[in-house]
Amino acid sequence: MASQPPAWLRTQRLGLLSNQASVTHRFEHVVDILTGAGGKLHCLFSPQHGFFGEKQANMQESPDDWDRALQIPMVSLYSHVRRPPASVLQNIDVLLVDLQDVGTRVYTYTTTLGLCMEVAAEVGVKVVILDRPNPINGKVLEGNLLSPDCRSFVGRYPVPMRHGLTIGEFALFVAGHCNIPCDLEVIPMRGWHRRSMFSGTQLPWVFPSPNMPTWETALLYPGMVLLEGINVSEGRGTTLPFQLFGAPFIDQKKLVRSLNPRALQGMVLRPVTFEPMFDKWRGQTCYGFQIHVTDPDRFRPYRFGVALLQSLMREHPGDCQWLPPPYEYEYEKLPIDIILGSQQVRKAIEQGVSLDEMEHGWAGDIEVFQELRKDCLLYGDGD
Repeated sequence: MASQPPAWLRTQRLGLLSNQASVTHRFEHVVDILTGAGGKLHCLFSPQHGFFGEKQANMQESPDDWDRALQIPMVSLYSHVRRPPASVLQNIDVLLVDLQDVGTRVYTYTTTLGLCMEVAAEVGVKVVILDRPNPINGKVLEGNLLSPDCRSFVGRYPVPMRHGLTIGEFALFVAGHCNIPCDLEVIPMRGWHRRSMFSGTQLPWVFPSPNMPTWETALLYPGMVLLEGINVSEGRGTTLPFQLFGAPFIDQKKLVRSLNPRALQGMVLRPVTFEPMFDKWRGQTCYGFQIHVTDPDRFRPYRFGVALLQSLMREHPGDCQWLPPPYEYEYEKLPIDIILGSQQVRKAIEQGVSLDEMEHGWAGDIEVFQELRKDCLLYGDGD
């Protein structure tokens, strides 16, 4: 875009939704690229974790600020507001979005994107997405579609947990299938293939949020994020978030024996002991495992996450408990329900429904979604 800037780049009032990970392969930040190309930025917007990625998760808000270099406001969309105020968007003509998503429904950047699109449609502001890779590839889909009764800030649109879309394609899906008719343009990538994991892009990984230090963390996230709904550590407060899990009460040998072998394909569980410095079980010794993915193409993170919940609840029924709200601005529903996107999946886990039966139950959802998303795919639908 900077090498062949569109006419609106230099003539329109620009807003930018981005964070510290919005860089080129040379680590140049998008703010510098835009201003260097003659763009007139009037406002910056930040998603969850703040513009500089400094805030932890779950209602750890970032304040509004002021960019001293550009002399423009920085509006936090994870504070007292999560929708951009219409009065603010009315002061710009084009909202540029440059965010690295991780390909999982509950990662809140796509919710923030959708909320921006909703307000932009109301006030007549154009939205332009600078597309980025889905780091866990655009082919594999996993999980149930979001149920309307579990709609929340960690799941606003009817997509499966692992949706296989880039952030640009996600925007096209929201505009085309969720009745949000905003003026939308997606500037596509060059050379990205749906089968590619992030390691195949030759791009540098800059962590898009504090607990997403590597792209491999993103591959684990669709399953390990489920532990945010239970009193088992998902590794927050350690140097290996989402790669470690454990709790003081876990019997490692008993747990690993009980896991469904199909859920362990493409990975190895290595027993570990760790002590979180913050979050769940802070300062207490936890017994659990580190997940080592040995074959990213065979590994199915959501399958593993559901199987892990099954085994935890079955083998430690007196100790494992669903956490109560609040969670991500939901004060009534169980966190596990809005993370799973379905009360029925949680009930199936509680009732001991087999993993095969659960996966069969949402196979139809995946087929429906695959068909729906076809008109949103910018990079083909095959290899």
